[in-house]
Parts: sequence; C-alpha cells; structure tokens
Amino acid sequence: MEIVNSKEVSDEEMIEQSFQELLNDYLKTKHRKRVEIITKAFNFANQAHKGIKRQSGEPYIMHPLSVAKIVCNEIGLGSTSICSALLHDVVEDTDYTVEDIENIFGPKIAHIVDGLTKISGGIFGDKASAQAENFKKLLLTMSDDIRVILIKVADRLHNMRTLGSLLPNKQFKIAGETLYIYAPLANRLGLNQIKTELENLSFRYEHPEEYQEIEEKLTATAAERDEVFNVFTAPIRIQLDKMGLKYRIVARVKSIYSIWNKMQTKHVPFEEVYDLLAVRVIFDPLNEEEELNDCFDIYVSISKIYKPHPDRLRDWVSHPKANGYQALHVTLMGNNGQWIEVQIRSERMNDVAEQGFAAHWKYKEGGGSEDDGELEKWLRTIKEILDDPQPDAIDFLDTIKLNLFASEIFVFTPKGEIKTMPQNSTALDFAFSLHTDLGSHCIGAKVNHKLVPLSHKLESGDQVEILTSKSQRVQPSWEVFATTAKARAKIAAILKKEQKNFQKEGEAILLDFLSKEEIGPEAASIEKIYKFHNLKSREELLTALGNKSIILGESDKNELKEKQSGNWKKYLMFSFGSGNKDPKEKLETDKEPQEKINPKKVLKLTEETIQKNYMMADCCQPIPGDDVLGYIDENERIIIHKRQCPVAIKLKSSYGNRIIATSWDTHKTLSFLVYIYVKGIDSVGLLNEITQVISQQLNVNIRKLAIETNDGIFEGKIQLYVHDVEDVKQICDNLLKVNNVKLVTRVES
Repeated sequence: MEIVNSKEVSDEEMIEQSFQELLNDYLKTKHRKRVEIITKAFNFANQAHKGIKRQSGEPYIMHPLSVAKIVCNEIGLGSTSICSALLHDVVEDTDYTVEDIENIFGPKIAHIVDGLTKISGGIFGDKASAQAENFKKLLLTMSDDIRVILIKVADRLHNMRTLGSLLPNKQFKIAGETLYIYAPLANRLGLNQIKTELENLSFRYEHPEEYQEIEEKLTATAAERDEVFNVFTAPIRIQLDKMGLKYRIVARVKSIYSIWNKMQTKHVPFEEVYDLLAVRVIFDPLNEEEELNDCFDIYVSISKIYKPHPDRLRDWVSHPKANGYQALHVTLMGNNGQWIEVQIRSERMNDVAEQGFAAHWKYKEGGGSEDDGELEKWLRTIKEILDDPQPDAIDFLDTIKLNLFASEIFVFTPKGEIKTMPQNSTALDFAFSLHTDLGSHCIGAKVNHKLVPLSHKLESGDQVEILTSKSQRVQPSWEVFATTAKARAKIAAILKKEQKNFQKEGEAILLDFLSKEEIGPEAASIEKIYKFHNLKSREELLTALGNKSIILGESDKNELKEKQSGNWKKYLMFSFGSGNKDPKEKLETDKEPQEKINPKKVLKLTEETIQKNYMMADCCQPIPGDDVLGYIDENERIIIHKRQCPVAIKLKSSYGNRIIATSWDTHKTLSFLVYIYVKGIDSVGLLNEITQVISQQLNVNIRKLAIETNDGIFEGKIQLYVHDVEDVKQICDNLLKVNNVKLVTRVES
C-alpha cells in the first residue's frame, strides 16, 4: 500500500489553487482568452521546478505563479507575458534551454524568457566588475521588447514581498538595489503603484522602527483625514453632478517612504508634513475628442469653489510625461486653511498612470500601441546611455539615474518647436540634443533672447537659440557642465579622437628628436622625458607634444645624457631600499591578518571593535542607535555607514556582496560628534538659554556653536559630543522646550 505524504498533498493543492486564481484573474481581463497556452506553460514550469523549495520553504513554482499574477493583475499584461513569467526561471535553474522553450512555445515567449535569463539574479551578479555590464545587458534586452523589464519589475516586487526569509546582509543589498534602480525604473515606466510599494518595502527592511512609527501615526490620523476629505469634496461633487459627468473621487494618502523622505530633506517632524492628502477626480469623458477639454472644464468649475495656488498648476494633459503620464494637477486652498492637491484625469489617463507603458498591451496582446512615440523616445535615451563610455560601475549607474529617472523640462526652439530635456540640462546639452555639429561648434546661446554661456542651466518654458562658430572646437572643460548622456558621450568621443591625432603628431616629433640626438627610442629614455615634465605617462607626453604645450629642447637633452653612473647609483639605492627592510619596520607593516569576516553574520559594533577595527564614514557620521551597515572596501577595511546615506545606497546597489549587516552593542562610553540645526524667533538671552540647556541640564560638551540672525529669525548649528541617538533625541526635545525655538533637528554637517 502506497503512503502519500500529507505535506506533498497540501503543496499540490496550494499550487493548483494558486494556478486557478491566476486563470480566473486572466479571464476577467479584456485580453484574448488564450487559456490553453497559459495552462501549458504552467504544467511545463511546474514539472521543471518539481521538488525544489525556496528559502521560505514553499515550493519554488509558487514564485513564478506569484510573478505571473502581478504581471496579469497589477501590470495588466496578456498571455505572452503571463507565460513568460511562469517560465522565467526555467532556463536558469533547470536543464531546459531557450531552444526548448522556442520549440514548445514559439519565438516571442522564448525571446522574452531569454532576456529574463540574461539579467537573472537581480540587476547585479555577485562580482562587482560585472555589475555595470549586467545593467547594460538588461537595458539592451529591454530595448528589444519592453515586456522583459516589466516582468523583471514584477519579479523584483515578489522578491521584495518575500524578503523576510533572507539573511540581513542580503536584505540590505536587495533593498538598496531596489531603491536605487528598480523603484525609479518602475516610476519611469509609469508603474506608480508598484514604485510606491517597492519604496515602502525597501524602507520597511532598512528602517523598521521609523516605518512602524509613521504607520502608527498615519493610522491615528486617518479619521481626521477622512473628515477633511469628505468636507473638501462635498461641494466638488455638487458641481460635477451639475456638469452631468460620470466620475469618482478618491483620496490618495502620501506613502510612508515619501513622508519619511520629506521629513529627512525638509528637516520637519511628521506633524508638519502638510500634503499627506491629495484628491483624485477620475471621470469618463463625454466623448474621446472632449477628454482634454473636460479636464480643464472640471478645473475651472472647482476653482470657483476653492482658490487655486497661482504657481502650482501642472499641465501634464497637453504635455504628457515621458512615461505617458497625463493629468491636470491643481492645488486648492481648503476651508481648513491647508493647501490640497487635486489631480484631474480620465479613466484612460488613470489606467496609464497606474500601469504606464503596460497599458499599451492591455487591449492588444501582440504588442504595439496607438502611440509608440513616447516609448520610442525612452528607448532612444537608453541607447544613448549605452553609447556613453563609462568604465566604472557607479559612474555608469549615476549616468543612468541622471538621464533615465530625471524629471523633465520643456524647452522651445526659436521656431517654437517643443523639446523634452532632463532637469538641470544646460544650453550645451540642448545644442548636442539637436545635432552633434551644432554642439561641437557652439560658442554660446540666447535664452529668451538674452545671451548666456554654454553652462547656463535651462528651465521649463525657455526658448533657446544656439550660437555657433566654425572656428570653435570642443573644450575639455565642457565635460564638467554637460549633464546628459548624449552630450557627454559626444564630447568624450570628439576629445578622444583629437587626442589620438595629437598623439600621432607627438610621436613623430619625439622620434625625430631622439634620432637627432642619436638616442634609441627605449621606454627608459621616454620615461625620463615625461617624468622630467611632471607627466604621468608616455601618452600624456605625446599629447602634449602634439598640441604644442611642450617643446623639446636643451634641458631634455641634458636630462637624457646624464652620466650612467648616476643612474647606477640610483638603481642600487632603490634595490637595497626595497629589498632589505628594517626588521622593526617589518613588524610594524606585516601585522597578522584580521580574522576573516563572515558576511552572513550580523557584525556587533562594540567599544573595542569600533576603536580598533572599524571606521565611521565621514559622509554620514553614524552614531550608536542609527540604522547602519558595514562595507568591506578594497583594502579589507570595514566602513560603517548609515543605511540611508547616499554613498551607502550606491554601495548596496553596486557592491552588494561586500555589505555586512551590523548592530550596535555600545554602553555610553564612547563619544561621537553630531551636528544639531536650530531655528526660531530671535530674542534677548536666547543663546544663553540654549547653552544652559546643553551644558548644564544635559552635561554635554559643545565643540562649536555658530548662530546668526536675519530679520528677526535666528538659525544655527551646534557641534556636540554625544554617546548615541537617545542623547540626540533628549537634546532636541529639551531645546524645543526653550521659548521661541521652533525647529531642532540633527543634520549631517
């Protein structure tokens, strides 16, 4: 008699139930009902992954099923993408090949699965040197079929939802990578809900206490917000009913991560984040042609009820964002004295806002859409970035961030043609965006008919005319103020080409000089010359000779004809100096290697280890109580960073395999320097009160204090020595009790 394992039965039931849920969700969509191919893909993947478990202990097939559900429900893709999601790990984790997938499921699904396999294991592999290359691979694949990246984002979302089963150092790596790459990528693709969830999940793992604190405060103030929403929207509903529109009004509460981000950047407490609530008016247009006019009609009608903010009308209806986002944003003054943002959008616009480019496939499974213009523009940007010669992984990621995720500005040509540029673009960037020849010969620009230099930063609405001269050449200094990938790539390429020409000329000059002096072109002779001119390499010397910044003469001859004995003596000193170290010196430098760090364990930061083995990062100056992590640098030193420090975010994304989870184990014996920022209303004796609170009440040592007043407002910075975050909190709380002190917060420097 065969005994059936009840765990296996329950696993089988769980898998079958999950698959049925996926099918039911798919059948509710407007896509063609291709149930057969989805069932075939599920059976194939289920068989391929049979017996394999995830780290959480559940059957592996539950992961592809979950990703397929996200692809179907949250991104809105059809059967091709659902099948690809179900099969996305088959080629990487089993013996099946892409050819097998193609034979069974056809070339389209095979192509997407191949793209997903190439970029598996997150954007970055375990080796730091391969990271930028992997990212390029991801973007190249994406430019073939954008569904690859949409499924990859779904894959990352499910990984983030199940991150709890991983080790802490892995959690930091994945959360950091998510915040640095995937959340902005989801944003750029217009996947607004997914972007928000990725940010919140990353934040929850990196700063669990702050996350919980904000969550509790949001829950506590929910009833109050509901009341504000109901009172604010009641007259709007009456007005919209009069217009005869079919509509719905929904409240949008700022995400926990966005709230925390604002608290950090603006140095304000939760209670002073006033834009927690926004209102969305989503309507069905009377007819498709009137969609745009309806948005403005709604704006005009609600502006009669509440006063609009003159500087806060955002028209994304006439000029959609690069990710396809369309809406009209207006900020109105509510009866409670607070500004409330209202977002006006049609049901179609709302669809695109929530699902972005994925909405293009919503009704047409084979791909393609009515408006591929923005999509094509985005893919062109990616290709330009890939052409940018960035050797270093972090530089490359910064370029990606700079261009792909930048906010946009709208700039006009002299003829009134509109061009979209990344924020912070300069006149030089604009010139290169129009044409390489225009960029390489530009001498200046006229912005709104006023003459400006090439480094002038453009703003939305500027009309820009580029001025050129045939005699103008690309200058090395241009690399400093070019911000777009295209401009930087073109400038680097032109300078490189010029340098090669100079080096060619320089080589002819050098060989001519050496042959006249009857000296052979040995490396040692050439090294003498470039070192004599304080240059670092033969290439630098050749360039300098070619562009005539160096002219060889008598002094070079004398240097080359120096007596051989002098060289011999130098050589002897060098060889003895390097080979026979003083024994004491050997003891100093050849210390015993430190015990090997195990990145899988949580590193305890004690008084002894902090003083002996670890370094506190200068960029963020962490102190006990801060959420921190460790980074093993190239010299095997461990540097402690705050988890939200911009440098740490880059390190998590680019060198995730060197990240160590850390925790404090100190007991108020070590002192750390912190900076406290204070602001308030100036009054007599205020400085004396502040110093009394710090020095006498709290017995804290002040290192430096700088306060200045302007028009009755004072602000200043105080450098103090503290033991931990608790000390900082106590100092801030006590200073806020001082009359006329309105804001106290810890800052980086």
